[in-house]
Amino acid sequence: MRPASEWVVYGSAVVAALLIFRLPLPLAVGLVVGTALLIATVLYPLFGLGVALLLGPFGALEGIIFGPTLLDSGQITLLLTFAAWIGTGLARRRLRIPYAAFNVPWLLLVLTTALTLLDAYSIPLGLIELLKWLEIGLIVWLILDLASDPTRRPAGFPAVMRFVLVMLLTAGTVQAFIGIWQFGLRGKGPEHFLVLGRFYRAYGTFEQPNPFGGYMNLTALLAIGLVLGLLVAWGERRRDHVTSSHLSPYGVWLVVALVSAVAGSLGLILSWSRGAWLGFLAGLAVLALFSSRRLLPGFLLMSVSAVLLGGGLLIGTSAEFGPALAVVDRLGGFGDEFALGDVRGVDINDANYAVIERLAHWQAAVAMARDDMWTGVGFGNYAAAYGDYDLLNFPDALGHAHNYYLNLLAEVGLPGLLAYVIFWLVLMGQAIRLAQRTAWPERGIVVGLLAAWVALAVHHLVDKLYVNNIYVHLGAMIGLLQLFAWSGFRLNSLPGQSTDERSHVAEKECPE
Repeated sequence: MRPASEWVVYGSAVVAALLIFRLPLPLAVGLVVGTALLIATVLYPLFGLGVALLLGPFGALEGIIFGPTLLDSGQITLLLTFAAWIGTGLARRRLRIPYAAFNVPWLLLVLTTALTLLDAYSIPLGLIELLKWLEIGLIVWLILDLASDPTRRPAGFPAVMRFVLVMLLTAGTVQAFIGIWQFGLRGKGPEHFLVLGRFYRAYGTFEQPNPFGGYMNLTALLAIGLVLGLLVAWGERRRDHVTSSHLSPYGVWLVVALVSAVAGSLGLILSWSRGAWLGFLAGLAVLALFSSRRLLPGFLLMSVSAVLLGGGLLIGTSAEFGPALAVVDRLGGFGDEFALGDVRGVDINDANYAVIERLAHWQAAVAMARDDMWTGVGFGNYAAAYGDYDLLNFPDALGHAHNYYLNLLAEVGLPGLLAYVIFWLVLMGQAIRLAQRTAWPERGIVVGLLAAWVALAVHHLVDKLYVNNIYVHLGAMIGLLQLFAWSGFRLNSLPGQSTDERSHVAEKECPE
């Protein structure tokens, strides 16, 4: 008897063939491409995840072109991927929840936030927000399950790790090139994105520069970590400390990583997002700190880098170098947004409107939390509740509080905020432990993941980045970390340890 997945493939091909001859050319082409993607996703669910990573950031643009829809192309692809994975798993009688350190803090966060929907302003809004975190968990489990299934293609931990890594970098690099084109080559854009007199802030297909900048952080810091890992591994190999790697040949991977690192960093700068810039600086500090297995040399490198960066900006400012002056001015106004206090009655003008508006939304979030510190107004319900807490001059909700920690405190109360913090602390702690036990260049990937999440945490002080399918990207990144924790990548490359010893450790720690 044929597997159910094969019947789906054959049936889709027959239906598509019958329709092609009856449709206009554009629809026929779309049908052929869609059918090919469907077949590939059913046969190879990991391929479907890769397509979802590529299409996810186009959701906001699709909303503008086609109007608001319940699902964008990235979500449709992701749901098809889940259906193919679960369906084929049931057909093979091989469907299980992989064990991972991620599971417990994720489950705690999901349950804590779900309970707040019992008394929420809008249950549908809460379910939409909860679905994001459910998708993150399913993505992690999908990656781990496919990596441990020898009948799948690509098979094995190294192959799945390489595929997920390439797709993460490719998706981010595509967006970076779009943003670079928007800033320097397009020559037009929304008037309020105008900077330096003649350029327009990069925003990719996110339609807003701030989430685009946050997304660029995820790509740039992961790629920079990979570049660091490859360079250190190349140096170790020349000293005969390392003879092989899951990322060979180094030259090809180095080119891929450099392109992603340069494009992602440039896209981040051109986004002109202060929150993303500060997050990037925090991520670079983490990369410097963990560039050595010993913290003291890493701390010294971090300090020297900070001094050089600060000195470069000061020199550029004193020389009246335009871009340096613009960057310093942009960052200089950042501290104003942390001037907490009651903004009712404050004189509002063109210069301070944006800051006062953000502070007003922070104040509304604090008021929501004060009314119900334990369950909040309901997960995803900040905008729905805002009308009861808005200030006179700011009646319109911005969708969120522009500080994700205050936003969570308002929506899910203190228990939900603590569950969220615990979730990320567990993942960051896991990454730090793995960084001490993993050989280069894979160690560079782990440190890059840690740096990206630190950047996310810092950026969340002034924004909310779980938008436009960024959480799909985060789910794949978390799955990548769990692969390193779950497989045989935990190899010490300390001097004096032979390749045979490292191989023995890998065989012992890699699950069957």
